[in-house]
Amino acid sequence: MATAVKKNNKKATITVAMSNYLEAGSIVAGAGGLTLWMEYLNLDDFKLGLLGALSANGFGSAIGALIGGILVDKYGRKFIYKYDLLVYMLGVLLITFSFNFPMLLIGYVITGIAVGAAIPAAWTYIAEEAPDNERAARIGYGQLAWSVGPAISLLLSVLLAPLGLLGSRIIFAQLFVIALVTWIMQQQINESAIWEEEKQKEKAQIQKGEKIANPIKELFSIKANRQAIVLLIGIYVFWNLVAGVMGYFMPYIYETVGGLTAAHANLLQAFLWILTVASTYFVFIKLGDKVNRKMLYTIGAVLGIIAWLVLSLGSMGMFELFTFVILWGIAAGFGAQAFYGLWSSELFHTKYRAKAQGFLFATARISVGLISLVVPLMITTLGFKISGLIMIGFLLVAAIVGFVMAPETRGKSLKEIEKERYTA
Repeated sequence: MATAVKKNNKKATITVAMSNYLEAGSIVAGAGGLTLWMEYLNLDDFKLGLLGALSANGFGSAIGALIGGILVDKYGRKFIYKYDLLVYMLGVLLITFSFNFPMLLIGYVITGIAVGAAIPAAWTYIAEEAPDNERAARIGYGQLAWSVGPAISLLLSVLLAPLGLLGSRIIFAQLFVIALVTWIMQQQINESAIWEEEKQKEKAQIQKGEKIANPIKELFSIKANRQAIVLLIGIYVFWNLVAGVMGYFMPYIYETVGGLTAAHANLLQAFLWILTVASTYFVFIKLGDKVNRKMLYTIGAVLGIIAWLVLSLGSMGMFELFTFVILWGIAAGFGAQAFYGLWSSELFHTKYRAKAQGFLFATARISVGLISLVVPLMITTLGFKISGLIMIGFLLVAAIVGFVMAPETRGKSLKEIEKERYTA
C-alpha cells in the first residue's frame, strides 16, 4: 500500500521541486542583471562581492539552511512550505522595486534565507516519498527544476535586454508570480510518511520514560555520520565553490574577460543550463537507479575538469567558450549537486536527515559566500588563468573524494540503508 502511494506521489514531488526552480532562478536572475545593477547603482568590486556573498548564493542561504534543517526535523517536512515562499516573495519584491544599494542588498538577503530554508525540506521530502527503485529519478526531478529555473531566467534576460534594468526587474517579478502559484500548490501536499513514523516512535519512547538521544550530538559522534559528512563536504562543498562562482559571476566573466555583450553572455549561459536540463533527464533520471553510481559520478567529475581546463588555458575565444559550455553543461546534469541531493538524503537517519542537509548546505554556501567576496578582485589581480586553475583544484578534490568514497545504494529502501549503516 505504501509503495502504491509513493508511485502516485509524483505530483507532490514536482510541487516540492518547484522550490528548486525558484531558488536557482533567483540566483541566476541576479547574475543575469549584475552588470545592469552595477551601472545603475555605480557598484564597485566590494559591493558586487557583497551581493554575491549575502545572497541566495552565499551567506543568506546558509543561514536559511541551518534554520530550515532544524525546523524540518522538528515540525515536519511540510511545515516549511507554510511560510517559506511568503518570505521568498517579500525578498524578490524588494529586489524588483529596488532603487538603492541597501534595498537591493536586503532583498537579496531575505531571498537567500528563504532559498536556504527550503533546501533541506525539498531533498528530504522527495527522497522519503520516492519508491525505493526510483529515488535517484525523483531526486533528479528536483535537480531538473533547479536547472530549468536558470535557463528560463537567462533566456528572459536575453529577450528583455532592450529594456535594460527594467527587464531585470520583470524577471524578478515573474519569480514572484510563480512563487505565489507554487505556494498555493504546496499547501495541498501530504506530510512525509517516514517522518511521521519516526515521530510516533519518539513519542512512544517518551511515554515509556526512555531517554531520547540528542540528534545534533549523534550527527557528529556516530562514525557512519562522520563518514557521510566527509564524503558530502568533499564532493559538494568543493564542487560548489566552482558552481557557485559560475552561477553568480559567469555572465560577468563572459563580459569582462571574454568581451561578450550582456545579451550574448546570458544566451551562452542559458545554453549551458539547457544542456544541464537534458543531461539531468537523459542521464541522471534515466540511469541513476540502473547503473553504477560511482562510475556515473566520476564521468561527470572528469568532464567538469576538462571543461575548466579548456576555459582556463585557452584564449577565451568562441571555440573555447562553446567547448566549455557543452562539457560543463552536460557534466552538471549528473554531477555533484545531483548526487549530493541523493546521498545526503540516503546516508543519514530520519531523525536528523534535514539537520544534516542544513549543515552541509550551509557549509557549502558559507564557502561560496567567502569566495564571492573576492572573485571580482581575484580576477582583476591574478588574472583569469590563475583563477581558473584554482577552480580546477577544487574540482579535483571533489572528483577524488567521490571516486574513493561513493556508496552503492541502488534499489535499497531508506530503512535498509539505515540498518546497514547504523548497525554495522
